[in-house]
Amino acid sequence: MNEDKLKGSLDQVKGEAKEQWGKATNDRSTETEGKLDKVKGKVQEGIGKIRES
Repeated sequence: MNEDKLKGSLDQVKGEAKEQWGKATNDRSTETEGKLDKVKGKVQEGIGKIRES
């Protein structure tokens, strides 16, 4: 696993945690940040997959 894929996976996990925390605390800003982190992580992971090819 290359660095981009690993960082992307970690960003997705971090984003999921933020999103759930935002939902639990009714904080839309944190929830949105989490969703954005997840998207960022998916893009980064995709870049890692392309670089591996």
